[in-house]
Amino acid sequence: MMQKIFNNKQELARYFGEYLLKATQEKPELYIALSGGSTPKVIFELLSKEYDKTIDWTKIRFFWGDERMVAPTNPESNFGMTREYLFDHVKTRAVNIFRVKGELEPQEALNAYTHSVNDNVPLHNGIPQFDIMLLGLGDDGHTASIFPHQIDLWHSRNICELAQHPDSGQVRVSMTGDIINNSKQIFFLVTGENKAEKVDEIINQKGSYKQYPAALVNKNKTEWLLDKEAAHLL
Repeated sequence: MMQKIFNNKQELARYFGEYLLKATQEKPELYIALSGGSTPKVIFELLSKEYDKTIDWTKIRFFWGDERMVAPTNPESNFGMTREYLFDHVKTRAVNIFRVKGELEPQEALNAYTHSVNDNVPLHNGIPQFDIMLLGLGDDGHTASIFPHQIDLWHSRNICELAQHPDSGQVRVSMTGDIINNSKQIFFLVTGENKAEKVDEIINQKGSYKQYPAALVNKNKTEWLLDKEAAHLL
């Protein structure tokens, strides 16, 4: 498990931008699963301004590790956030964007997205393999949309499952542990002081860290990209 600590979100975003640039130069196509949240928003915004010309965006196939059951125009949509901060500003191709159709009934959206991932992402070990998996870390130790109260979903044999936010009850589509851990490279993007306690518990394997879905991510493939605030207890 590698950790890199940055002074701010912009430094972190540039590090990822350089990684993405190199990856697109080395491969004819790149399969990436994005995450939502405030940190990816900053990363997408910087990428769209500083890497709009240097990265060949047409090489990237975009998917999402999780999505809320909302319309793409809803402010809570992970796809909508990505479109606003990234897709509207770079030369990508609509045929390379594979979103969760959150406007459908949850089971219908789950089935459609499962087929989309299975049919369009190269297989390795008999299941889809992403080149890059971006993950966030919740204050409660959740990642993607697998929360501690539904940690069993992590071990599902399905590509995706329907998960539920413990407080709001909001339904979401989330990739499962097998798919996340089958990725070639996994990045945790974590910023802010409110994440420091969980970062410390998971990375240093303290206390009851095993109850957090984020602790089940394959350590050998994972790089934690942290700002100083998130890393201050390490």
